[in-house]
Amino acid sequence: MVYLARLFYLLRVLGRYRLDTFLRGHKGTLLLRCVLSPFFIGNRRYLREPRSVRLRKTMEELGPIYVKFGQLLSTRRDFLPDDLAGELQTLQDNVPPFESPSIEKILSEELDEKTQQIFSKVESKPFASASVAQVHNATLKNGDQVVIKVIRPNIEKTIQKDLKLLRGLASLIQILSPIGRRLRLIEIVDDYEKVIFHELDLRSEAANTSQLARNFDSSQELYIPKVYWDFTRKNILVTEKIHGIQVSNIEELKRHKIDLKILAETGVNIFFTQVFEHNFFHADMHPGNIFVSTSSQQTPQYIAIDCAIMGTLSNQDQEYLAKNLLAIFKRDYRKVAELHIECGWIPRDTKVQEFETAIRTVCEPIFEKPLGEISFGKLLVQLFQTASRFEMEVQPSLVLLQKTLLNVEGLGRQLYPNLDLWKTALPYLENWHSRRISPFVFLAKIQESIPGWIDQLPDLPQLIIDNLTQNPTVKSRQSGVLKEQYKKERAIKTKIRQKNFLGVTCVSLATLALLGTPFNVLASVPSVSLILGGFGIYFLYFDR
Repeated sequence: MVYLARLFYLLRVLGRYRLDTFLRGHKGTLLLRCVLSPFFIGNRRYLREPRSVRLRKTMEELGPIYVKFGQLLSTRRDFLPDDLAGELQTLQDNVPPFESPSIEKILSEELDEKTQQIFSKVESKPFASASVAQVHNATLKNGDQVVIKVIRPNIEKTIQKDLKLLRGLASLIQILSPIGRRLRLIEIVDDYEKVIFHELDLRSEAANTSQLARNFDSSQELYIPKVYWDFTRKNILVTEKIHGIQVSNIEELKRHKIDLKILAETGVNIFFTQVFEHNFFHADMHPGNIFVSTSSQQTPQYIAIDCAIMGTLSNQDQEYLAKNLLAIFKRDYRKVAELHIECGWIPRDTKVQEFETAIRTVCEPIFEKPLGEISFGKLLVQLFQTASRFEMEVQPSLVLLQKTLLNVEGLGRQLYPNLDLWKTALPYLENWHSRRISPFVFLAKIQESIPGWIDQLPDLPQLIIDNLTQNPTVKSRQSGVLKEQYKKERAIKTKIRQKNFLGVTCVSLATLALLGTPFNVLASVPSVSLILGGFGIYFLYFDR
């Protein structure tokens, strides 16, 4: 009944904001309209609002889990239209704080000590509250000012319920709409599940914070607050309280005579240092997580908090990304096309000439402008959009990088409108490329590999014999086995999607039967709602 009630609420909100119009012209539109039609009455006024606004309001009304999902969707600018991506990016994760249990009770239970023995003061009222956690000011016995981040009670159960509904809804949209298939909504929900449950373990965020602090230990450009590991648990994170100006508060920065040009360029330097030197970058660099120290006006220092979401690139992706950006900068579109195929970002049977032409068509009009006016992040988005037409599957790490780059560039130009990101980025790309082809780096890699080669030497004769004696028939048989396994996996995925569709349809019809609407013939049959609802729940959650 809990799932049915939540599903009923979901359908009511979808109907109120007329989200059926998103699938207009696609198969299944009629079915969706029939399911949502009881909720259309009195809601015609919402049709006068842009579809992007209606989608954003839907996410906000459904609650924090859907808000965060909308924020994740907004990063897929390679698939989403600009109006939807832009509107979803404005979603605010402002959630009322929880009051029970009290922060004192949580601390005493988790730390196995009386709170008074550790903290001399803990503020009961949080100064910030989000979807999965809230933050309180506190003071340790030794006088250190700290902040305590605590996970919301029972939030894991709420997330699990909403994820099941999201996955069912994603299955339905993916079946009914080609846009849903291109977006790979089920994969996005799966990625979202990993991200959201990762955020629920604050020890992971603490480890990320410590790693980032170590990377910038000797830097004057970025400061990361200290983690108090003795008082950190799975659902509690205690860190040093930072003092600075929020980076979006331009007037306050000017009042403290901070050099905004240097501040903007420093932010870009920090980003490219993280990506191309440390290969560990803060992937949630929105203004709420970035502050500026007032200790120095001419060499301003950033302060970063909330390291729950961090990005890394594989060595291959890092290498090809740098080479791609260098090739784009030099307008060598042939090289860009070849690199995309070499690294497996697009299928190997793609015609290089066709992809090269598509890239040139996108990039040439952009490069007619002065470099300082070209958006580095938007160019990357358009490149991914072009590649998606050639069946490019963007890796989650690249999506995080794209999102972070857009944030950094937007923030930099807010501070200093004439910021030339290309001028700042080029030295990093060239230095990185020079280090890669350096003979000393090559020798160092060989030196690192020698112990592994020595370990494999005893097995080398047998490997050579096995390879020489493996006849074409065996190889062909192995290839056939792999193809058969791939077919079976695809069949299983198709079966799961069909069951999801059947489950969502049955539960939706059961909801209509419960409503007893005049046009719903199902309402005339006793207990039909229970039967349909039972089938729906069986298909969605048990028949796996």
